[in-house]
Amino acid sequence: MSIYRGPGGPGDATNDAASQAVIAVQKANEAAASANAAASSASSAATSATNSSNSATAAASSASEAASSASSASTQASNAATSASTATTKASEASASATAAAGSASSAATQATNAASSATSAANSATAASNSASTASGHATSASNSASAASVSAATASSEASNAAASASAAATSATSASNSASNASSSAGNASNSATSAAASATTAAGHASTAQGYANDAASSASVAASSASSASTQASNAASSASAANTSATNAASSASAAASLASSASTSASNAASSASAAASSATSAANSATEAANVLSTSVRLTGDQTIAGTKTFSSTIVGSISGNAATVTNGLYTNSTIDGGTF
Repeated sequence: MSIYRGPGGPGDATNDAASQAVIAVQKANEAAASANAAASSASSAATSATNSSNSATAAASSASEAASSASSASTQASNAATSASTATTKASEASASATAAAGSASSAATQATNAASSATSAANSATAASNSASTASGHATSASNSASAASVSAATASSEASNAAASASAAATSATSASNSASNASSSAGNASNSATSAAASATTAAGHASTAQGYANDAASSASVAASSASSASTQASNAASSASAANTSATNAASSASAAASLASSASTSASNAASSASAAASSATSAANSATEAANVLSTSVRLTGDQTIAGTKTFSSTIVGSISGNAATVTNGLYTNSTIDGGTF
């Protein structure tokens, strides 16, 4: 039997026509199946387009979040710089207060030393005053003793003078009775002369004792004056010591206040430094979040299928729905379809 080769060719035209009809039906069915597959692919393409749109929206949101994170990081960095500046200022103020406290403490120590020196001088002056008073008391005692001796000598001189007067009276009586008592008169006269001499010596001794008593009295007055001066100096030194002690106490109080202020400023500086560290840490975290968001946005953009523009898509893509649209290019394989310039049952298409 001849094979049908197309119109005008040899063969069994009836059987060949029936075969061609069957082939046409098969091809129509294949075309319908291909159309259905194309529609499914188009639907899949639409779904992919929707997914791409969602991915683009997510990428835009991530980019916006990245921008917000970057802005927050910049703000946190600015806050950290401000806190660091504040910490530096507070540390400088703390250092100045500590220096002032040290100066006040040094002044307090100097005032305390001055107070101690004044107290020592006051004690020395008091001791000198006590010694002078003791010396004056000794001189006064000596003067009293000398006055007592002068009084005794004066009493002795008075007695001797009385004796002399008595002797003179006896001499006069003896002279009146010269005839009877010439010898006695001569003896009495000698005695009177001796008594007068003794009286003169006693008077001289009394004058010496009186002069000595006056000297002791003068020494006692000088010692009393020195004691009064020493007592006044001791009082002045004691007043100076009290003033120095008060100044030392004031300086110590100022030093304590300065030290307390320095401690407060140091605490403020420490707090500011801690805040600066926290702000820096927050800034670093924000910067890291910004970088992560930017990376995520870049990854989303690089892995998403865009709706417009040229893009090369690698890998095998499976469409679960029919593709609706124009597709150009060559297919690697065809299932239930025709290749260009195909030959079927001797026919060329």
